[in-house]
Amino acid sequence: QVQLVESGGGSVQTGGSLRLSCVASGYSISRNCMAWVRQGPKTEREVVAVINDWSRTTYIADSMKHRFTISTDTAKNTVYLQMTNLKPEDTAAYRCAAKSGFNDADWCGHRPWNEYDFWGQGTQVTVSS
Repeated sequence: QVQLVESGGGSVQTGGSLRLSCVASGYSISRNCMAWVRQGPKTEREVVAVINDWSRTTYIADSMKHRFTISTDTAKNTVYLQMTNLKPEDTAAYRCAAKSGFNDADWCGHRPWNEYDFWGQGTQVTVSS
C-alpha cells in the first residue's frame, strides 16, 4: 500500500521560509516522478515542482523559480520542498504526488496534475502580508 505523508506546513509572514517533507512508504521515490502540487483558496491546482532522483532532473514552475527548491533523501525515502521568500499568493494546500514509470522530471512537470497516480493528504501553508 502506497502512502505519502506530508509535513512542515504552517503560517509565516511574507518573506519567510518553510521546508515541506513528504515521506513515502510502499513506494520508491528514486525511479519515479515525485511532485509537489498546490491549490490555493482561489486558484486551480498546479504542479509546483517535480524531481526524479534516478535521472537527477528537476522541474520548478516559472513563478517559483529562484524561490523553491525540490530535493530528495533516498535513504529516508523522502522528498523535500524548500520554499523561501514566501508571498501571500503562495498560500495553499500543498500535496505530495507521485507519477509512476517516468524518469524525466521536466516532462512530468508539464503533465496535468490529474495524471499523477498517488497522493498525500496535504499540508497547509499560509503566508500573511
